Amino acid sequence: MTILIVGGSGFLGAELVRQAVAAGHTTAATYATRPGRTRAVAWHALDLRDPGDVEAVVAEVSPRVVVNASSGKADWKITAEGPLRLAIAAAKSGSRLIHVSSDAVFSGASHVPYDESCLPDPITPYGAAKAAAETGVLLVHPDTVVARTSLIIGDGQSEHERAVHELAAGTRVGVLFTDDIRCPVHVSDLAAALLELALGDATGIHHLGGGQALSRHELGVLIARRDGLDESQLPTGLRADSTLPGALDARLDSRATQRKLRTTLRGGRQFLTSAA
Repeated sequence: MTILIVGGSGFLGAELVRQAVAAGHTTAATYATRPGRTRAVAWHALDLRDPGDVEAVVAEVSPRVVVNASSGKADWKITAEGPLRLAIAAAKSGSRLIHVSSDAVFSGASHVPYDESCLPDPITPYGAAKAAAETGVLLVHPDTVVARTSLIIGDGQSEHERAVHELAAGTRVGVLFTDDIRCPVHVSDLAAALLELALGDATGIHHLGGGQALSRHELGVLIARRDGLDESQLPTGLRADSTLPGALDARLDSRATQRKLRTTLRGGRQFLTSAA
């Protein structure tokens, strides 16, 4: 089976590429600035802002499944409009689409924890772009899977882990919020779950958060302990007292999706301790 991974040179995309190749799938992947390092993959430059570029890549690859793991942050043309272009191209080619979304679509003001029936109410530009993308892809390609996830952690490579190291070393200005609650997930668990959904017949919205809710500070402490850092050097603060917009509690209820999966979406205390 041919899989096209959009954003294959990114953090999540690279793990999706690794697992897809290891499973024996014919794998193609896209990049915005430079291709990934996996040689067993057909790499394609792709600008999600260009409808012609998107359609050409999908037509050339002719994938059975497209997994959109791209990240344009708050750039509306990439994060909101890009997935819509991808969904249109996938629908034309008869490809399934797995679109990775975010807990940032929720405000944290109510309904915590959020299950798949909860409607988006974003309060940040990034969350608004993600919410718009969800609406668009499901409208033009109803068989799409929208997979909302949370903070993605690895074995030292994620932006969250780098931030903890820099904060502990005093080379970054900032704090780890004690009132900002998420359900962090390990990148290998998330990629495996996305590929499970890609290879099945699921449609609609699914939640793929880790099995435990943690504050950003609790997450930072676990990372520091795993990596031998001085956790006492991690500065703390309250998002409620800061000028940074964002939900205070956007934990995802992923139990309904977890029951459908063989892959276990471990909690942070599981995958960030030596006993994991």
